[in-house]
Amino acid sequence: MNSNMEELAHEDSRPEWRKNYPAFRLIGGNVVSFFGDQIYLLALPLIVLALTDSPVAMGIAAFLERLPILLQPWFGVLTDRLSRKRILLACDACRAFLAGVTGVLFIMDQLTVWQLFLTAFLIGLFTQLYNTAQFTVIPYLVREHDLKKANAVNSGLFQTAVLLGPGLGGMIVSIYHPGYALIINGTSFLAAWLAIRSLPLPRASEHTAQQKVWKQVEEGFRYVFKRKPILFTNLAMMFSIFGTTLFLTMMVFHLKDVIGLSPAAIGWLLSSGGAAAIGGAFLSPVLTSKWSYMHILFTASICGGISVIGFGLMGAFTSLLIMNAIGTFAASIQSPCIITIRQKLTPKRLLGRVQATSRLISWVSMPAAALLAGFISEWFSTDVTIVIGGVITTLASFFYLHPSLKTA
Repeated sequence: MNSNMEELAHEDSRPEWRKNYPAFRLIGGNVVSFFGDQIYLLALPLIVLALTDSPVAMGIAAFLERLPILLQPWFGVLTDRLSRKRILLACDACRAFLAGVTGVLFIMDQLTVWQLFLTAFLIGLFTQLYNTAQFTVIPYLVREHDLKKANAVNSGLFQTAVLLGPGLGGMIVSIYHPGYALIINGTSFLAAWLAIRSLPLPRASEHTAQQKVWKQVEEGFRYVFKRKPILFTNLAMMFSIFGTTLFLTMMVFHLKDVIGLSPAAIGWLLSSGGAAAIGGAFLSPVLTSKWSYMHILFTASICGGISVIGFGLMGAFTSLLIMNAIGTFAASIQSPCIITIRQKLTPKRLLGRVQATSRLISWVSMPAAALLAGFISEWFSTDVTIVIGGVITTLASFFYLHPSLKTA
């Protein structure tokens, strides 16, 4: 009873959306960090290519970066037990240091592939923890009826970073050096650190802090399996992410080594997808007022899967650009819907664990898919890997037809 009264009081204390400056600072910090991430995602494969010229090495780097996904249940417990603000600040500080040092080492020609693998793992570790904590913060900063809007704006501005980041990254790599791209990535984490430092976030629940860790992990799993809309979106994402990971792990490698595009051209191709994704993110809340989550998620997922198949089969720059735009448009419609479903159906004290459990179920296959992508590309080709990924992603769409998503 007391917790319900506290939540109602907290709801009244939060400003209306147009004057919610703490939420704007959080989203602004995210955008800067997202911007740096897009440069990192372009720079990492090019550095691996420069050091090894091996698809298998790219698969290992992607595998290590995604391996911390398996720690999600414990990240959820940490998020619910400790200060979320301190977690966000620590993750940004560590990622800034790692990206900056790795960039300097590569510029000085002192970076080894083993150091790069370690950096990929550690950045993946802190990114997973950061994303889990960041998910739990938005419901504390905005009113419940503003959640769709906040998630759509956050996702839309993320896609703005997708629009601008790769193009800038491609130019930096072409004119200067991939190491400078990593240094810029590190600087973006510092800017996000400054934005988060000013946020008024609550302390961890004393009740949660007194529970045993394994009990908290179990509580998160039980809640996810009890709420069918959350469970079935997670199952759909589990198979879909397996397919898209096959695609994304080899995408830059494929464009550079097989299609023969320059780093600048690859950057602009990826940026073009961001333009389409901005529209998809801001269209998402409009669609939810007219369609059910079931129809939105199923349609967007089918379109996204088919676009990945087309990407693997085509070789012309314009065709690749169109397929990438369709895929990012579809994904950007899905993301705010899935996030809002989780946030609306989850009590605030369980937000960290439900998000972490959901991410574990959704992403558990990602490390294996990243490693497998390297071997399939080595045995066959990168285009075969991408087409297989597209087929799996398309088939995963049918999980979204579960009746619970029609009324969620």
